[in-house]
Amino acid sequence: MKGDRIGSGVEAGLYVPEIATIVGARDLTWQDRVFVVELAGGRSLGHRPGQFVQLSVFGFGEAPISVCSPPEKAGSFDLCVRKLGGLTKALHGLGPGDEVGIRGPFGNGFPMKAMRGMDCLIVAGGIGLAPLRSVIDSIFLNRSEYGRLILLYGTRSPRDILFPEELEAWSADPRNEVLVTVDEASEGWGGHAGVVTTLFPRVTIDPVRTVVVALVGPPVMYRFVMAELEAMGVPEDHMFFSLERRMRCGVGKCGHCQVDGRCVCVDGPVFSAREIKTMKESV
Repeated sequence: MKGDRIGSGVEAGLYVPEIATIVGARDLTWQDRVFVVELAGGRSLGHRPGQFVQLSVFGFGEAPISVCSPPEKAGSFDLCVRKLGGLTKALHGLGPGDEVGIRGPFGNGFPMKAMRGMDCLIVAGGIGLAPLRSVIDSIFLNRSEYGRLILLYGTRSPRDILFPEELEAWSADPRNEVLVTVDEASEGWGGHAGVVTTLFPRVTIDPVRTVVVALVGPPVMYRFVMAELEAMGVPEDHMFFSLERRMRCGVGKCGHCQVDGRCVCVDGPVFSAREIKTMKESV
């Protein structure tokens, strides 16, 4: 099963940031914030779930940020940003009315067309739920086109859980199964404790006929998740991983995100397990 890839050709205008306006912002956790961004005239970004943009904070630089809202959202798009370095700290200091630069969208995204009619098992680790929110919401907005939705989400602690209200809304749909676990259970946490792979024994899937897997998370978790899925009988070309690399240009020119001669920014960031197994140092 091949993903519906976007070509690596670069269109004019993707080299220079477009001025965009922050029209909304809200804190998700102590270190994560969602920004609602609008292009001039409310023009659609035209992205696919799993794609990213290069976001500029003037005076601080540029960084790749995954889009966490579905393509069906009109007039604006969402970016979930974790406060880590100088640029992201500066961004967290901005709010409605402030301007940023946007280049993109870049990359291939998840194979949404190939996933239609299939059950979708989605595995997210930590901040990896942000780009997968775009996938989940797109499924919800076209719910009749997809089968079961199973979300396995693992994060460090209860205070690090992203989109808690949306997790509740997703789990309220009887066609969905949402399981959440934390590595470090604090007092008052009544849910599951353990790494995300400890959730696999709690779900039953049809691995060959109806399951497509979309995965985003820390690279160290990929090989363990892949091993679990292989043990369940999921074919390699039904597993999709989004590789995390420092994608500086977004157009395959600078070479910073190369893995075995392939630029993650244009050939990925989404690859099937079959592809990853042929790419040394990919995970």
